Amino acid sequence: MKKSTLGLLVGAALVMGGGWYYTHQGAEPAAAPGGQAKPGAGGAQGPTTVNVVKPQRQDVAVLLQANGTVTPISTVDLHPQTTSTITKVHIREGQYVKAGELMFSLDERSARANLDKAQAQVARDQAALGDLERQYRRGQELLSKNFIAQGAVDTLKSQVESARALLQLDVAAARSVAVDASYNTIRAPMSGRVGAIGVYPGSLVQLSTSLTSITQLDPINVSFTLPESALGGLLEAQRAGAVPVKAALAGAAEEVAGQLSFIDNTVDPVAGVIRVKAQFANAQTKLWPGQYVNTKLTVQTLKDATVIPQNAIINNTRGVFVYTVAADQTAQTTNVKRLYSFGANVAVSGLSGDEQVIVEGKQNLRPGGKVKLAAPGKQKGEKGGSA
Repeated sequence: MKKSTLGLLVGAALVMGGGWYYTHQGAEPAAAPGGQAKPGAGGAQGPTTVNVVKPQRQDVAVLLQANGTVTPISTVDLHPQTTSTITKVHIREGQYVKAGELMFSLDERSARANLDKAQAQVARDQAALGDLERQYRRGQELLSKNFIAQGAVDTLKSQVESARALLQLDVAAARSVAVDASYNTIRAPMSGRVGAIGVYPGSLVQLSTSLTSITQLDPINVSFTLPESALGGLLEAQRAGAVPVKAALAGAAEEVAGQLSFIDNTVDPVAGVIRVKAQFANAQTKLWPGQYVNTKLTVQTLKDATVIPQNAIINNTRGVFVYTVAADQTAQTTNVKRLYSFGANVAVSGLSGDEQVIVEGKQNLRPGGKVKLAAPGKQKGEKGGSA
C-alpha cells in the first residue's frame, strides 16, 4: 500500500515537470506577421517612424510688437483773451477748419471806440509836430538873418523833439489798442477738427472760459513703449534710415503704415521701458485720438534666412539642436542657434538648408538610431486618407 502510493506521487511529479518544460523551454517564439519577431519575444527593435520637413529659405522681418495709444501731434484749447460777449459762432461742432479761418466774433464796440480814440490822438500829435517843425524852420531862417536869438531857435528845436517823442508814444498806444481789438475775432490757429462748443451768441466769456478745441488729425501719432533691451536695435535701425511701423485697431485686420518718428531720451528706470512714437498719414481718419492699437515695428530684415518649425528644436544640457536624417537613415544631431521666432516658425543658423529635419517622433530617438519616414500622406501638414 505504501509503495503504490509513493509511485503515484512520483509519477504526478514527473508529469508536472514535463508540462512546465514544454511551456517554458520547448515552445518556439511566436512570430509576428510578415516574419518579424514580436517585441519582447527576442527580436530586435525596429526603426522609429518620424515626420520630417525641409528648411525653407525666406526673408524674415524682425518685429517688435506693443500696444499703443493714438495721440494727436497737436491740440489746442481755445480761450478768449478778453472779457466780452459772444456775438456770433461761425463754426459747427466736428467741423474741419483751416488755419486762419474765423471761428468766433465777440462784441467789439468798446474796443473799436478805444481804437478810434487812439488813432485820433495820433492824428493830433502829427498835426502838432508839423506845426512845430514849420516854426523851427522859420526860426532857422530868421537866425541866419540875425532877427532872433540862438536861444529861441534852440527852444523850438526842443519842442519839435518832444512832439516827435509824444507822437511815437501815441502810435505805440494805438498799436496796443489795435491788438486788444483783434481779440474780438477768434481765428483757427491751425488746421484740424473742431471739438465740442461750449458757448453761444450772447454768452459772457472770460479768460478762463473754454470756447472749443482744435485737434490735428492728419498726420497723427501713435505712442507706445518697448523694453529697454530693444533700444540698441531701435537706434541702429533709425540710423540706417526710415523705420516702418504698422498699426491696427484691436480686432481689425487692416493695418495702417507709418514710420518711427521719436525715441525718448531716457529709459524709465522703474518699468524698464522706453517711450517711442510713430507718425501715420491719416487723411481717411482711420486712426482717432485716444484709440488703442496694436503696433508692429520692423527693426531689421533677415535676408534669405533658414526657417524651420519651432517644435523641431530641442533644448537640453547639451545645448540647442535638431535631429536630422542621415544618408544611412539614422538620426543625427545638428546644433543650431535661434535668430528670431515668429508664429510657429523660427529662423536659425547652423543648417545648410538641404537637411531633413525631424519634427515628430523625436521623443523616441537617440543619436545614431534607425528612423523610417512616415508615409507621404501622413507627413505633418498633409491630409492622410483612411485605410
